[in-house]
Amino acid sequence: MKHIFYYIFLLFVVMTSTSCGVKKSLAARPDISGIESVDTTRIKHSPTFFTLNNNLLRKNKQGLWEMYLEGKPLERGIAAGSLGRELIKIQEDAFIGKITELIPSEGYLRFLSKIIAWYNRKLHLNVPEEFKTEIYGVSRYASNDYNDFAEPYVRMLYAHGAHDIGHALQDLMLVGCTSFAAWDDKTTDGKLLIGRNFDFYAGDDFSKEKLVTFMNPSEGYKFMTYGWAGMMGALSGMNEEGLTITINAGKSKIPLVAKTPISILTREILQYASTIEEAIEIAKKREVFVSESIMIGSAKDKRAALIEVSPNNFGVYNVQNTNQLVCSNHFQSDTYTEDKRNQKAIAESHSLYRYQRMTELLSENDKLNPEKAVAILRNRDGLDDALIGYGNEKALNQMLAHHGIVFQPEERKVWVSTNPYQMGEFVAYDLDEVFERIKEQKEEVVIASESMNVPEDAFIHTETYANYEAFRVLSRKIEAATDNEEKVSEDELSKFQSLNPNYWATYFVLGEYHYIQKDYKKALIAFKQAIKREVTTVPDMENLKKYIRKCERKM
Repeated sequence: MKHIFYYIFLLFVVMTSTSCGVKKSLAARPDISGIESVDTTRIKHSPTFFTLNNNLLRKNKQGLWEMYLEGKPLERGIAAGSLGRELIKIQEDAFIGKITELIPSEGYLRFLSKIIAWYNRKLHLNVPEEFKTEIYGVSRYASNDYNDFAEPYVRMLYAHGAHDIGHALQDLMLVGCTSFAAWDDKTTDGKLLIGRNFDFYAGDDFSKEKLVTFMNPSEGYKFMTYGWAGMMGALSGMNEEGLTITINAGKSKIPLVAKTPISILTREILQYASTIEEAIEIAKKREVFVSESIMIGSAKDKRAALIEVSPNNFGVYNVQNTNQLVCSNHFQSDTYTEDKRNQKAIAESHSLYRYQRMTELLSENDKLNPEKAVAILRNRDGLDDALIGYGNEKALNQMLAHHGIVFQPEERKVWVSTNPYQMGEFVAYDLDEVFERIKEQKEEVVIASESMNVPEDAFIHTETYANYEAFRVLSRKIEAATDNEEKVSEDELSKFQSLNPNYWATYFVLGEYHYIQKDYKKALIAFKQAIKREVTTVPDMENLKKYIRKCERKM
């Protein structure tokens, strides 16, 4: 954390000379002319079914919220905000609650708000007017509870860069996604098939109310996206032309100014591109402030490719003489061959391991279909089916994903996961049918193609899964006790180890606790047990070795 605080100090110094730019950015607003004539009246038919003109929001029987939006940007934004106001409040409470959990001091929070304002001082200049207008419409229904942090519109605009800021500040790597594409003789029907896990984690509450949005914009293509209320960018999505988009974070340096958020860039691609080449041309127009792999699947091209963007570079990766494409969190195009940050990510992070595991699983499944794709996304083991502990970031299923998703672009079909993680039932939608059925605006009308749903993972009903959930709760308790130099009972410590015994971090948490308690012998035993497991990254391994040396000196 020291490098982050040093970075914050540098920001504070620079902020003093750029306050004018901050004030302009906070005051900037999109063109909202005609807002007086936009209907904002939401009709509540039931606690889980709302309409506003032709727009609607409802909850399906799997617990997934479905939203339909149409019209011009301001109309769409206002409809999204009015229909989903309670859901937006839930998301903000969860996200800002997570921030206050990490930074409980009100003074530091106020300081953080000033830093974020400075950091985002040019954000409004790098977001297309259409999307700013849409976001403004949504923001009219945001809570006033967090106005001390930023006004609703500014706050909502910032939120669209949360993915970028999240992995830039750790590189926080709140996002360790893995995805694949397969086609030709790699799939049962020879057609393109894409699967991905979106491993963005901002607390358990943040992922409870998931939202699939079907949008019919006044300009561009109809499309669907999967995310949460208030997010108008694209994290995972497909348009009516059969173009799909997913994002995987890359290794980034901490940037000094926000530019175009990745979710806004991908939203523009989803709405206005129908081929890989068209997607590339849109991506070239925008300046980004973090590194990202954007996987584009194309029904027209009958294949997938990666657009690899970063603040100072741009690459495209097309596989040669093969029928599959795998993506984790490092770049693969020739453009980044000599990139030191990318080389470091490959050498030191868990990205290469997950890439290899995905490749391994694809090789074991010759003829892929949606059911097999879902099974791959749910896989919890390491290379060669090694038991690496539940929650290990080297697994494809890290037991924290916001969602998993599978596309059949040429069929315009998509499967989206439901809670918990990507292990609940995958609900199937046929995009062509959805945009017809949803116009009926009846609560009882089912827009999903339920006969194609993929059943939930039986694992979630096992004692092992219950143990993992108990492990997560107990882990937080022990970590809090370590931070506050408090005691935890021996029974709880023993139980904690038994709940997830194959996971290296289980023993690391115990080791840190015993070290703070000055029981260096127990700490040493725990750290040595941790080092025998599949440790996530090179820095984690180095930290373990450092603790072992310190324990040995203390003894």
